Amino acid sequence: MSYAIFRCDGVKSLSDLTNRGKHNKREKESYKTNPDIRIEDSHKNIELIKCDKRYIDRFYEITKDYRLEFNERMKNGSDRKKSFYQMVNNSKSVVADEILFTSDKIFFDSLSEEELMKWTNTVLDFVYEDMGYKKEQIIHSTLHMDEKLLIFI
Repeated sequence: MSYAIFRCDGVKSLSDLTNRGKHNKREKESYKTNPDIRIEDSHKNIELIKCDKRYIDRFYEITKDYRLEFNERMKNGSDRKKSFYQMVNNSKSVVADEILFTSDKIFFDSLSEEELMKWTNTVLDFVYEDMGYKKEQIIHSTLHMDEKLLIFI
């Protein structure tokens, strides 16, 4: 019988967000430290929510209004003189969530392409309806077909 894995991991800095983006989009130089990734199969990955930019650029788009509000507060006599970037990185707060859904090889091997897409849509519905994320808040979503286990982020 198959099993399911659902993991939500808080990303605590913008540099960490950048590194996760490079990993998820397969932009790193090598994956020698992760033998589960077959880089020669990366062209099979399926992007469900495309991100044609770096994760950091998409983060700044999503947080634009908040950044403008922050910068305005800094201009209006605040004794704190940090940039938005410094404030985010120094806050010790979570700047983004990385959400992962997967199962075992047996589960995915039994799915047709149509069933696989139905599964991914069900996962996205869960993220929107049950977890409360808005579509505008999602930086990127991909189904990694180049890993020993399929990973959906």
